[in-house]
Amino acid sequence: MSEATRTDIRTFIIDNFLFGDESQPLPDDLSLIDNDLVDSTGILELVSFIEEHFEVKIEDADIVPANLDTIGKIVAFIDRKRVH
Repeated sequence: MSEATRTDIRTFIIDNFLFGDESQPLPDDLSLIDNDLVDSTGILELVSFIEEHFEVKIEDADIVPANLDTIGKIVAFIDRKRVH
């Protein structure tokens, strides 16, 4: 997994969903959905950020918790999309 990708995703989540509060722990395996950090609107914001920032196309079928629920899953998803 790319550290730069991980850092960019973590920064986006902190800035947009935690309002810049870096004091809250944000491990790679923390469920963003189950812990109410990201709601359905937030997922759409996250998808938009990923498409623009990482220049990947995300299909509707890709917008599932298996791809977007944790920082680790998001980074792995982006890495897979970049390969194709």
